[in-house]
Amino acid sequence: MGGASAGGATEAASSPLLMPRSAPRPAVEVAAPLVACSLLQYSLQVVSVMFAGHLGELSLSGASVAASFANVTGFSVLIRAVVVTSLHSDICATRVSLGMGSALDTFCGQSYGARQYDMLGTHTQRAIIVLMLSGVPLAFVLAFAGQILIALGQNPEISFEAGLYAQWLIPGLFVYGLLQCLTRFLQTQNIVQILVACSGLTLLLHVMLCWLLVQGFGLGHKGAALATSISYWFNVAFLAVYVKVSEDGRRSWHGWSREALKLKDAKVYLKLAIPSTFMTCLEYWAFEMVVLLAGFLPDPKLETSILSVRLKRPELEFSVQMAALH
Repeated sequence: MGGASAGGATEAASSPLLMPRSAPRPAVEVAAPLVACSLLQYSLQVVSVMFAGHLGELSLSGASVAASFANVTGFSVLIRAVVVTSLHSDICATRVSLGMGSALDTFCGQSYGARQYDMLGTHTQRAIIVLMLSGVPLAFVLAFAGQILIALGQNPEISFEAGLYAQWLIPGLFVYGLLQCLTRFLQTQNIVQILVACSGLTLLLHVMLCWLLVQGFGLGHKGAALATSISYWFNVAFLAVYVKVSEDGRRSWHGWSREALKLKDAKVYLKLAIPSTFMTCLEYWAFEMVVLLAGFLPDPKLETSILSVRLKRPELEFSVQMAALH
């Protein structure tokens, strides 16, 4: 009995479940690069608005309102369509996953756990198709952003500048969906270091591109928006090259498959995606709506500029928390 107790005590002491100091290490090793990647990707729009701010109060107000409008109507829908599920994907051990992102992370996570690596590419392709189709109506909304803002009672000058800025974000809207899909595709396989490297390189190129388009070519705040769209393409190109040439990428991506076009599977994907997208977007929109509502204040140029800068901190903290939960 004594020997059994001693043996049990020794076994319990050596059990990894009873060693809290070593347990967090894998989570931190994965979460830290994801947080860095999220911050670097989020910084693209922040840098663009900063460059627009150097052009004057009106340019900063227009860029801020346009960025908020684009996030509310377009980018947040696509990112929640892909990202939100990471919250829920771990919780198929703990929670039902919803959302397009949920769907992608959940399906990819299940395939990776079952070592069905070819299905990772199929699920990602299906998500890409869904997001590309979703981007079409969102692009029309951005194309008429100026008219929509005026109809909502916003300042005409700010609405006009915001409309121009939003139109130059349209090329980046579609590629942003590609970026999120590739990010989840690699993240599911614990390939996170390359995400940080590609996002960091993209941010460096973005700073130079912003200066070139805004100051060098004199495109003004339109150049800042165009730089954001081009930088998203750079990021996608870097990740696509990695998937193409790396062994891990080729193992899970064997080219485009007809399986991704199955309508039955797409319906299942959307059934999970749509409720979660709206649920999470409502939380995300709370930040952006404040900037839009500032347009109704007595001095809209000043108020929107101040609020857009002030709200970057809570938005940054929100993005960090979301990335850490992935």
